[in-house]
Amino acid sequence: MTTRSVGHHPTVKTAVVAVLGGLLTLAGIALLVLPGPGFVLVAAGLAVLATRFSWAKKPLDYAKDKAQEGVEEVAKSPWRAAGAVLAALVLVALGVLALAGVDLPFMNAFTAVVLILSGLFLVGTVVFARRQEKLEQARAHRPAGERGTAGAYRAAPHGN
Repeated sequence: MTTRSVGHHPTVKTAVVAVLGGLLTLAGIALLVLPGPGFVLVAAGLAVLATRFSWAKKPLDYAKDKAQEGVEEVAKSPWRAAGAVLAALVLVALGVLALAGVDLPFMNAFTAVVLILSGLFLVGTVVFARRQEKLEQARAHRPAGERGTAGAYRAAPHGN
């Protein structure tokens, strides 16, 4: 009797990457028209796909740029951040209502879970974006010549 070494077959890994990356990308595409961080999920899906498929690297660069632009827009505008959080809360509420048994049109358990996860992901994206913006503002207003984060010094302007 021959024994096979326990390991993962490359075809299985490729199939898992294709399915996971495809699902993330499709969810992101859906969120381009629905409330949620569409380009962030598209970028995540393409990043997964790019680990096995070289064709995914070019659209990944575009999606990363768009995702970064979206995160920066939310970070700079408290009104956009508030609107995104409100949309996220609505998504989570609809998902919870559907799971609780309230009969909502076009809803099933899978849709409810996707809505909840999308809402939570959106809240996480907004929190991340707002924190990054506050860190950038703090760095920009730090006096020159003083220690900053990670032990770095900002160069003092010449003539002081």
